[in-house]
Amino acid sequence: MDFNVRKFATDAGIFFSRAVQFTEEKLGQAEKTELDAHFENLLSRADCTKNWTEKIYRQTEVVLQPNPGARIEEFLYEKLDRKVPPRPTNGEILGQFMLEAAKEFGAETPYGSTLIKVGDCQRRLGGAEREFLQTSSISFLTPLRNFLEGDWRTISRERKLLENLRLDLDACKARLKKAKAAETKAACEGEAVPDFQETRPRNYVLSASASALWNEELDKAEHELRVAQTEFDRQAEVTRLLLEGISSTHVNHLRCLCEFVEAQAMYYSQCHKYMLELQRELGSCSGDIRCPGSLDVNCLPDRSPTDPSAFLPLNSSSPLERDALQIEEVQPPASGTRKAKVLYDYDAADSIELSLRADELITVYTVPGIDSDWLIGERGNQKGRVPVTYLELLS
Repeated sequence: MDFNVRKFATDAGIFFSRAVQFTEEKLGQAEKTELDAHFENLLSRADCTKNWTEKIYRQTEVVLQPNPGARIEEFLYEKLDRKVPPRPTNGEILGQFMLEAAKEFGAETPYGSTLIKVGDCQRRLGGAEREFLQTSSISFLTPLRNFLEGDWRTISRERKLLENLRLDLDACKARLKKAKAAETKAACEGEAVPDFQETRPRNYVLSASASALWNEELDKAEHELRVAQTEFDRQAEVTRLLLEGISSTHVNHLRCLCEFVEAQAMYYSQCHKYMLELQRELGSCSGDIRCPGSLDVNCLPDRSPTDPSAFLPLNSSSPLERDALQIEEVQPPASGTRKAKVLYDYDAADSIELSLRADELITVYTVPGIDSDWLIGERGNQKGRVPVTYLELLS
């Protein structure tokens, strides 16, 4: 091994000088070069971006893969630069179990035929989940990880170099200050005219020699200061450009976030579509055993997953039951009324329901015989049934 003693001694001296300067700054015994306000804002913004990106990245991993063991396995495969083996989703596993159970029970039986339909739906849901996980990992997690492991490491390395050069610059300033003080002291001592009748004429020669030495030391300190200032300014400009690039990082992350939302919306839309198809298949089996309280989904209109009315209670009362409930005769109980905030707009389907507008406050209460998914709402002189899913009950 080629060991350069001189380089080692130089690096050790620089490290010691920086340590002394850093310690004196912490103790308030040395001056510190302050960065301008704009630069400090860039540093603060970069730190904030890094911290929140890291938190969002970690929590997104938890949302996409709740199993910590699976996350550790994926991390190890990634560090070993090996491809993660395909892993079935929970929905696919459940669907496979249902299909195997249907073979045991008999596909001709009502239970077995239903298991086949539900199992096939679960497998499709699992496949949609797999596509969502892959899309989210590529379009959202990967850019965030590239920033943390790439751009941020570069910024951190340049910031560390800038801090070292700042310590060198302040150490040079301190040495120059000491050299000037020593030169002034030597000059003052040299102003006294020596008495050559005394037995110590060498004092004058030594004083003149010390003054020359301090002049040389002063010139050296000024040169080192100029070099340190140049290196510091160059590194500050490099670091500033990297920090200003955080704005581009925000734009890139915004695009990735929108792609993540699109993937999430498509995933939930597919799930909603598959479940409606399954409901129709189960509801069309009029000769088979029906689930208690199930609704004939063939009568359901197609609604967008983003439409809040798509999440109305499926076991709402039939027209005959609605006619039996006379809203005009309903009286609020002596106790048990509550205030509720309306979350979405809702248009009444008939005369016994109450239309709602988002963010308004109404009084709600329940009455005997009404379905648990509905309440009676009052707004002024108006009264009618309102769906619970559209309300936020206030204490």
